[in-house]
Amino acid sequence: MEHPIKILIVEDNVIIADDMQSMLEEIGYEVVDNVIVYEQAVEVLKNNHVDLVLIDIILASDKTGIDLGKHIRDVYNIPFVFVTSNSDKATVENAKTVKPDGYLVKPFEQQDLYTSIEIALSNFNYAKKTNSGGEVHNDEGDSFMSNSVLKDSIFVKKQHLYYRIQFGDIQFIKADNVYLEVNTVDKKFLVRSPLKDYLEKLPKGKFYRAHKSYIVNVDHIDAINSKDIMINNTLIPISKDFKEFIISSMNS
Repeated sequence: MEHPIKILIVEDNVIIADDMQSMLEEIGYEVVDNVIVYEQAVEVLKNNHVDLVLIDIILASDKTGIDLGKHIRDVYNIPFVFVTSNSDKATVENAKTVKPDGYLVKPFEQQDLYTSIEIALSNFNYAKKTNSGGEVHNDEGDSFMSNSVLKDSIFVKKQHLYYRIQFGDIQFIKADNVYLEVNTVDKKFLVRSPLKDYLEKLPKGKFYRAHKSYIVNVDHIDAINSKDIMINNTLIPISKDFKEFIISSMNS
């Protein structure tokens, strides 16, 4: 199932916040809420599904955006980006302590916002890969659901939207020049990435490089012969090594 990215804005300047919301919605993201203080943000995170948070460092409350970033790191498994007019060394060093997935300096244009979100999602997916197996423990049901989905899926860009694709829905991936064609149960997505780099983002034990131009999800293999496998009526060439691997797995 596909879901547009859901974003929470935490910004105490209502004019800037409204502009950000308009920019995001014009691109195609879904804004869950637009709040001005730490306490409101905590409540929204507790009661809603949020994929990414945009946070002003200076808020209209005793607790700052850095406090909120720490709360997100402690309780949730979602990326966040600091949005601030402060780019001095002290502020940046303080912000780095909570490891934000991005840092956007005001004033900015719509393209800057879009790029920061894209980089944040990329950074977050890389962090998930390098910290595989890490658990986030909390008692809040909705955030647990969000964590589970993120651990079992990958974000794929289509036009100006990022969609969450369940790993289990990906049948195979085909390299086509500089792009990859990600084939799910019922859709196709184009991704700009080397095949070997994309394989590293996928769960081991399910996805394998069956050929120099293909990654396959072994759960979707319907048939095999001496040169090909079949997935959803599509013949996919396989290497000798992959053929031997599949046959060995079938006989084990």
